[in-house]
Amino acid sequence: MTDHAITDPATTAPATTAPRRTPLTQVHEQLGATLTDFAGWLMPLRYGSETAEHQAVRTAAGLFDLSHMGELMVSGPQAGAALDYALVGNLTALRPGRARYTMICAADGGVLDDLIVYRLADTEFLVVANAANAAAVAALLTDRAAGMNAAVADRTSDYALIAIQGPRCADILGPLTDASLGDVKYYASYPATVAGAPVLLARTGYTGEDGFEIFARPQDAEDIWATLSKAGADHGLVPAGLAARDTLRLEAGMPLFGSELGPGMTPFDAGLGRVVKFDKPGDFVGRAALAERAQAAPERTLVGLVGQSRRVPRHGYSVLWDGAACGTVTSGAPSPTLGAPIAMAYVTPAVAEEAVTEAAAARQDAGRLAVDVRGRAEPARLVPLPFYRRPA
Repeated sequence: MTDHAITDPATTAPATTAPRRTPLTQVHEQLGATLTDFAGWLMPLRYGSETAEHQAVRTAAGLFDLSHMGELMVSGPQAGAALDYALVGNLTALRPGRARYTMICAADGGVLDDLIVYRLADTEFLVVANAANAAAVAALLTDRAAGMNAAVADRTSDYALIAIQGPRCADILGPLTDASLGDVKYYASYPATVAGAPVLLARTGYTGEDGFEIFARPQDAEDIWATLSKAGADHGLVPAGLAARDTLRLEAGMPLFGSELGPGMTPFDAGLGRVVKFDKPGDFVGRAALAERAQAAPERTLVGLVGQSRRVPRHGYSVLWDGAACGTVTSGAPSPTLGAPIAMAYVTPAVAEEAVTEAAAARQDAGRLAVDVRGRAEPARLVPLPFYRRPA
């Protein structure tokens, strides 16, 4: 599941209203987390070293509070049809117990949010939206369901959402749940118990690792967190904040709304045209514009960059080819796994094609491809996305 750009409290503008607290905010305070106002919520940015939190998820496991995400329930006899019209995916084809990554687009094809939809029953779907977009998505779904026998309800306050991610997560979670984790498929969800509490258990995540997301009652959140923390202590489990979550998803090449995705971009721009299902029955919002975009030559290509110096390409920095601007960085950070700065960027298709040829690749060290980092052209190398894949 994607989320919005991560910012440090020192660079965040003062909020006009107090941010909302999650059911776990007191736990984060007790752990000494650095807290920040993020999309209107008080969230842990880091607990200590964000690099150590990142590496724990790659090698063992990390525990995340994702209770700021929006949970929207769409129910009724025509719930599937309403979602098929509102979103680009084919949700009526989704079996109960399964989940799907999809998007909600404007009439012109621009991405308004990316979502995960869980089909809980024949007539009941849980739509998980990015925190800052939850109210807008709820309003759009309500508007697009008008005239259908389907109801949209914002259930965000009814859930705490805890994620456990990393190669040791099943070892930690297994003894604490009645679910047979070996039978829980990727992008599937099951009613279960965790630490004796009723939950919806999903095998989903935003880190590039195996992992589970636990939708729990708010009153059960602290007990579930404490039980997982205790069980994971000998497995290397650590609490992890938003900063680590951002570098993990960047290494995994996962898009971030507000960076790789937004109203000025279509799913095809981000290389995610596969989520648009033109073969589903009936019309959907944005269909005509997206069909036209699917047939048109691309205006930009999303690529991966590895910096050849220690200076980090950041969001908004210009990408250069032979000294001329050819694109823009959408996300960038130091990569703890690669040991080098990495970035995703939109560049012109011509540059993307030329940069991957064998001859051009050999010349990249000469500085043909670079990023303007505060007035200095820092050489970069174009690489396929994602930067990281977990071992099979």
